[in-house]
Amino acid sequence: MTTAREIVLLGSTGSIGTQALDIVRRNPDRFRVVGLGAGGGNVALLAAQALEHGVEVVGVARASAAQDLQLAFYAEASRQGYAAGRFRIPKILAGPDAMAELAAWPCHTVVNGVVGSLGLAPTLAALRAGRTLALANKESLVAGGPLVHAAVQRPGQLVPVDSEHSALAQCLRGGAAAEVRRLVLTASGGPFRGRRRDELATVTPAQALRHPTWDMGPVVTVNSATLVNKGLEVIEAHELFGVAYDRIEVVVHPQSVLHSLVEFADGSALAQASPPDMRLPIALAMGWPDRVPEAAAAVDWTTAHTWQLYPLDQAAFPAVALAKAAGAAGRCRPAVYNAANEECVAAFLGSRLPFLGIVDIVAQVLSDAPDFGVPGTVEEVLAAEEWARVRARQIIASAEGA
Repeated sequence: MTTAREIVLLGSTGSIGTQALDIVRRNPDRFRVVGLGAGGGNVALLAAQALEHGVEVVGVARASAAQDLQLAFYAEASRQGYAAGRFRIPKILAGPDAMAELAAWPCHTVVNGVVGSLGLAPTLAALRAGRTLALANKESLVAGGPLVHAAVQRPGQLVPVDSEHSALAQCLRGGAAAEVRRLVLTASGGPFRGRRRDELATVTPAQALRHPTWDMGPVVTVNSATLVNKGLEVIEAHELFGVAYDRIEVVVHPQSVLHSLVEFADGSALAQASPPDMRLPIALAMGWPDRVPEAAAAVDWTTAHTWQLYPLDQAAFPAVALAKAAGAAGRCRPAVYNAANEECVAAFLGSRLPFLGIVDIVAQVLSDAPDFGVPGTVEEVLAAEEWARVRARQIIASAEGA
């Protein structure tokens, strides 16, 4: 009988985290959660998760949430009917270093589902501690690719969670690296697939948050609407698989069943197909290199299907080409791209910036950016990001005052 794989889950209250816990719940013989981490915005859910799974340690990135979390444990224990003194509060880590400390906690696999560039430090901590890293935080590789590569200690230590990169990893098993001609990432096209650029001028935050396929947080959902998310995934694919940017393509696939493809030198292509359910790539990353039976529903091959593929409209959605240029330039340009976008998305969600202004301002910030050099430390990445955030805020403020 094999021992259950010990898991530390960062971002446990978010979309990736709650689905990962569902996989653990259905596979107690395969996985055991020993640590949970979250930002601190939903301490009630974090406490409930920790009590259910009997974890050793819990972390919150917001230091002021530590006391609220402790009170949430008592409230949740009472709700579940625990008698006084019959439950144990796990060790609580709090503050900006909590996620990195959790990432180095003794375990087999760390699932990094933290949103944004705050996930870089935990990514590095997990890799340096020798843990297998199931990476859902694409910003780690986008912003700090050179740092991440330097921290990897062995082949197979870094496993992608994103459905597209999980698909590519599976398809790449079908041939040697020298046989790969190109990678093809699929995109649902978001809520505005088929619209011309001029038709996007009046898009509202409410409209941008209505993704036709995936249930995600607001930042990722807006990124999917602008296709910035696909731009980030192109950079991530380059960093994960070492394929040049001119050999990475994006096509629009509204059904979100073909999650990506690998084209080989002989003209054949392999695609990974499954219904749009993130539990499949999450489970595969947690169990890598083995598959977890019944992780998610399969395609029903007894019924008729129509799967469509369309070329990407570069004029309406320039974010992918912009990401490729930033990635090819290297150094801290991808970090600038990501940070500027986060500021612009926040302004858009706050109704301070039009939809088209998001990518337009990211392009302007990249144009204005100095040469930061190849980052050698997290601090250097954060400095480039802070410059990008400040510059983006300046441009947004200028546009508001115009």
